[in-house]
Amino acid sequence: MLNGIPKVLSPDLLKILMEMGHGDEIVIADSNFPAASHAQRLIRCDGHEIPALLEAILQLMPLDQYVDKPAALMQVVPGDTVATPVWDVYGSIIQERASLESPFEMVERFAFYERARNAYAIIATSETERYANLILKKGCVL
Repeated sequence: MLNGIPKVLSPDLLKILMEMGHGDEIVIADSNFPAASHAQRLIRCDGHEIPALLEAILQLMPLDQYVDKPAALMQVVPGDTVATPVWDVYGSIIQERASLESPFEMVERFAFYERARNAYAIIATSETERYANLILKKGCVL
């Protein structure tokens, strides 16, 4: 154990966050996301929901300050009437941790899958909210 490391972050996830460079992307995927078939590197965080992981990750990893939108959400499929309250939760966490008020790029579902295939890693979670998937672009440590 180390002081100051959130308990929700496993050694494998910490290693991935350390390996990532400026501009690399990491996907935090909900329980419905095809993480294993899309990941170059897969980190399992079973039993954890995305808001807790997002909060912990942003304590250690800065978001890219050189892009307009350092976070991306999977756009709701046209015609789907599902609510996405978790997006407001993400926005609050990012506002608090990174001082960004509108950090989200909206990405069409299949474009999101393609971007996930190219991400440095995918974190598979137990999040059950629909459209809860999130991509973060790593910034520079100052």
